[in-house]
Formats: sequence, structure tokens, C-alpha cells
Amino acid sequence: MDLLLIAVSFSAIPILSAFIIRNRAIKVLLCGIALLGFFVTGVLVGGFFLPDLIGYHGIWLPFAVLGLIYILCVMYVFRKPSEPKIRKIATLSAAGVILVLAAVFVAPSVYHALIPRVDEEMNLYDYEPFGHYRYKDDVLTHFDSSVAKLTEESTLKLTGELPRLDGATALYPLYSAFTRAAYPPPEPTVGLPEYSSGGDFRDENAEYRPIVGCSATPAAFSNLTDGYADIVFLMGVSDEQRRAASDKGLELTLTPIGYDAFIFFVNNRNNAENLSTEEVRGIYSGQYTDWGEVGGGRGEIAAYQRPDGSGSQTKLQEIMGDTPLRPAPTEERFNTMMGMVRWVADYKNYRNALGYSFLYYVRDMLGEEEVKLLSIDGVPPTPETIVNGAYPFANEFYAVTAKRDSEYLNPERTENIDALLSWIQSPQGQSLVGATGYYPLG
Repeated sequence: MDLLLIAVSFSAIPILSAFIIRNRAIKVLLCGIALLGFFVTGVLVGGFFLPDLIGYHGIWLPFAVLGLIYILCVMYVFRKPSEPKIRKIATLSAAGVILVLAAVFVAPSVYHALIPRVDEEMNLYDYEPFGHYRYKDDVLTHFDSSVAKLTEESTLKLTGELPRLDGATALYPLYSAFTRAAYPPPEPTVGLPEYSSGGDFRDENAEYRPIVGCSATPAAFSNLTDGYADIVFLMGVSDEQRRAASDKGLELTLTPIGYDAFIFFVNNRNNAENLSTEEVRGIYSGQYTDWGEVGGGRGEIAAYQRPDGSGSQTKLQEIMGDTPLRPAPTEERFNTMMGMVRWVADYKNYRNALGYSFLYYVRDMLGEEEVKLLSIDGVPPTPETIVNGAYPFANEFYAVTAKRDSEYLNPERTENIDALLSWIQSPQGQSLVGATGYYPLG
């Protein structure tokens, strides 16, 4: 920004000085200095500031606009053309060209850039299993967690080599509740780093390596297959992830631990209410591009997607089956579920946005009220339709483990890993599935 101010100064000050000075040679010199300033300003705006708004395809725009401004300024400095009427026409014409260029190339991009786009993941601080400690009035004070808790003493109390747990964002409150029930409580310390949701399993230089954290689906799966985590909690495993595990000589086991619904949603102001399974496939393959083709109001469909390897994208790929998935442009692909949900919820997108996620995440973790959940094949995603199987996209989610030659990658934790998996499927474990907001097995 400081460089830009200097460049603008080198443009404006010589031109303004040239208006005042009468010596023609000095006017020429000052205009030459101003030309250099205009050029540097164009480079800075086109190369560093404008791409954030309209991309690099508009890099020529500041040079065109500044060039017109410079020509007008030189005309007035040398009083050419001399006729006031001609100067007025030239000024108005240049202003019109600048306005047209701005309207065509800048305004739409600025409009989209100013829409609040939330692409960071949500704060999981409140779901950490044992809460957290911080100093309040110089006293180390405990602030409890929001995770579901058993109403009785847990039948499983792990000791010794504790399994390392990682997983999807949407499942963190659940496996955090499992941790709260079955793991020994840590010693009071600020932050409880071993149970911090943001802990890095791979940071070998950290004073505390996480026992339980949340890296989100792609990174969590890599932590499992590289031996940094023992159990990862996922909505599913993609074909690509299965191949990656197989290439490392690993056998995956997916232990079902509960149910959730995969949902499609629009902004509350969109009048769409229902999509058939075939319409979902048609939209995401590119066959349907207008809401009017699928029972909604007229308007282009912006069918948002997530990156490959994420839990929600894996589920979408399962739904597509053999139907090719249309590649999403960069502006329609979101790194986080939170970003997708908030973007659809924003009122500026109500005419065309379509997103997807998991019911618990949208309803309970985000509490987003500006999106409407669509029925699928005429069936809404309700507790009754999810439990009885009427909702077509109700699906199991899993505790995923990996073995090589029939042995866990951290064999010293085998007994505790197996005990935890068995307990999660027990009545106590399943009660936490229900208390968290998911749907228990059976």
C-alpha cells in the first residue's frame, strides 16, 4: 500500500505542477515523470490489488483507465485541443469509456468479492473432551465441554497406551464424547494440549503430541495410514483413499457406529422443495443447469462442491454412481463445509445456490437457519425417515482402522483399540451417539 501511495504521488504531483508552470520544456519533463508514475501505478494495481477482485484476466484494465486519464491530463496541460467544446467532448468520451470498462469488468467481480465468503472451519473449542483451563482472576479455572455425557459410570476406563483419535469435523463432538467417557482425565493445565482439537499429530517437535484431535477427513485419513492416528471417525472412505491405503499395503476396517443423513439444501428464499435422486445426478453431471428444469423457479443453478477426499464429496460421488461428476469451477468449490453452508445461506445467493452436507453438522453444530433442507424423492430428512430408512440418503458412519499383515500400525495399543471399538457399539457407546444428535445403530 505504501508503494502504491508513492506511485500515485509520482503521477499526481508532476501533472498538477505542469498545469501551473509555464515553461514548455519543464512541462514535458514533468509529464514524462508523471507517465512513469502512471505506469508503476498500473503495475501495482494490475499485479497486486486487482487480481483479488477480478482475477488476472483483467490485468490490462488499470493500464487502459490510467492511460486515458494521462492523455486527458496532457491535453489540458498543453491546452490541446484548444477549443473548449472539443475538450469537453474528449473528457466526457474518456469518462464514458472508463465507466463502461468498470461496469463490464469490475462491478460484477467486486459484487461477488464483497459477498461475505466464510471459508474457514468452525471453532471446535467448545467440543474438546475435557473442556479447557485458563486463568481467570489469576486462578487456573476449568471451563467444561459441551460434549454429550453419560448419565452413569462408564464401563470402559482405558489406561496405558491410549489410542490416538482423529476424524471428520462433523464427527468431532461424538468421538470427543467417547474420549470424555473412556479416557483418563488429564492433569489441569492451560489449554490441555494433548486434547486440543487443533493439535498437529505430525509435529515431532511439539512438547505435547495430541491424543485426540480433529484434522478433518483428508488429513485424518492420511494420519491413519501413516500411523499417526489409530482410529479415525469418518462418514465414508473414497475409492481414491482405498487405493492409497492398498498401495501402502494396508487393510482397512470400517466399523459402523451410527447413522446420519446426507442432505441437500438451498437458501430459504429459493422456492425449490424437492429433488429426485435422478435430478441430483442430473444437476451435478451438468445435464440440468436451470432451476426451472427441476421444479423450481427459473435461474441458473450454482451447484457447489467440496474437494475430493472430503467426507461430503465422497458421499456425493457415491450418489452419482456411474454418472460422471461435472468438474466444479474454483468459485463453486469450498474447502470447508462451513464455507459452503454460509455461502448458500447468504441472501445474495438465494436465486441459484445448491449445497450439501450432513444433517447433524448443519442443524446442530452450525445451527444455520437461513437454509432450507430439500426432500429427496418426496421424503424429507426427519428423525423418523432416517431411522426407518425411508430417506434415501441416510447412511452409516464409521470408526476406521488400518492394519498391515493383520497388525495395527501401533501394535502396543491393540488391546485398547479393540476395547474402544467394542465399547462404542455397546449400549453405553450408542447412548452417546444418540445424545450427541446422531442416530444409533439398530
